[in-house]
Amino acid sequence: MAIRSFVQKLLIACAVAGFVGLANTSWAGHNNFRQNAVGGVSIDAFGVVAGPSVEAARMLRASLEESVTRAEPGMARPTTLRMVSLRGLEAAIADAMENNLGRLPDEVKYLAGMQRIQHVFLYPEANDIVLAGPGEGWKVDGTGNVVGITTGRPVLQLEDLLVAFRTVTQAGEGEGIGCSIDPSAEGQQRLNAYLKSVRQFNPAVVKGVEEAMGPQQIRITGVPTDSHFARVLVAADFRMKRYAMHLEPSPVPEMISFIDLLAKRRTLPKNMTPRWWLATDYEPLLRSEDRLAWEIRGQGVKCMTENDFVDATGERVGIAGSKNPLAQEWADLMNKHYNTLMQRDPVFGELRNVMDMCVVAALIESERMLATVDLKLPTIYGENDKVSLSKWHTPKSVATYCGFKKVGSSYVITASGGVQVDSWEAAEVSVVNASVSQVRSQASPAGKTEFWWN
Repeated sequence: MAIRSFVQKLLIACAVAGFVGLANTSWAGHNNFRQNAVGGVSIDAFGVVAGPSVEAARMLRASLEESVTRAEPGMARPTTLRMVSLRGLEAAIADAMENNLGRLPDEVKYLAGMQRIQHVFLYPEANDIVLAGPGEGWKVDGTGNVVGITTGRPVLQLEDLLVAFRTVTQAGEGEGIGCSIDPSAEGQQRLNAYLKSVRQFNPAVVKGVEEAMGPQQIRITGVPTDSHFARVLVAADFRMKRYAMHLEPSPVPEMISFIDLLAKRRTLPKNMTPRWWLATDYEPLLRSEDRLAWEIRGQGVKCMTENDFVDATGERVGIAGSKNPLAQEWADLMNKHYNTLMQRDPVFGELRNVMDMCVVAALIESERMLATVDLKLPTIYGENDKVSLSKWHTPKSVATYCGFKKVGSSYVITASGGVQVDSWEAAEVSVVNASVSQVRSQASPAGKTEFWWN
């Protein structure tokens, strides 16, 4: 086989996966365990992502189960409509900072157990904005995630909400909010040189490819790189690639890997280096005629794809609109099973949570809602120094891992992706619907003394 022919027919699915973090004590504690186990991976002080040890994951879960307090009975009860007052939340945070040694109670950290923001209601007479959606009590799952007691879906986290609100301006400018994980140009050049030296494919070539490609680079835009929010973006991208490339089995059996899809073909598509990324996916928002009631609709997240090509310098070039049918088939599979995937791998639920938060932040900003209700939120927006964001190790790189499956005599190189949060675009499209006003009337903060209610 000629060298060029071999290179063109080499299929090695290279992908990465991981999620890391180190929270400060005012948020969660468990620093050593979180560093080594949160979200199913660890990260060291140099920003290198790797898988956590079984012992670290076990210790994190045990520690959290001992320290995370259960929701009170009214908060623990599942409901389709739990309300959180932004005015009340601001006050609850300030109270914890002043009267609880700076430690936030779990009901504040986990936003009263809400699992999704579906409504935004304005109450000018109460100088308040209320967020509403499904909620219930929480528990620690087997991998150290805080999730709903019946749904298994991750609860909203205050620190992610703070990031969404504090970066709302950046989200609408420049590159916006997102992340990408890609091979470096230098690694691609080394890979090309290595493949020219290969005369026959054997298992040793896989190791050679991993070493030649070297670490893949992680790039985060629009949010603090050392925030939990950023970790969610990176983790979701990592996990998506792991499942696509069959580097670990999908928790949803019906969502088979891209490699398995390839194995069903007798021949491979030519010049295929598919790129998958996760993006916002919302239907037009519903709103009342007076713009005091809003409903957020849609799955929230979708997997998208197009082809990448590598030029002579090793740079990857995306060709807009260039899609491979097989890569699209895998993206469609992920979209079809996304709701189930969120329950079995909570990072994908966390990704939808942060996307919802960004859409809400953009909606509040674009509609000038704070001015409409005459509300100021200096702590939530970071205009004072009462609450700083928790600090996590910044993910910078991850080793290249390769999985492969032979299709006839052919193999192909692939792996690229990312996450893009187009929150302002989602917030700009709405239609009038009278039903949202009816829900608003049920969610009024009148007479409420807590920051949350059912």
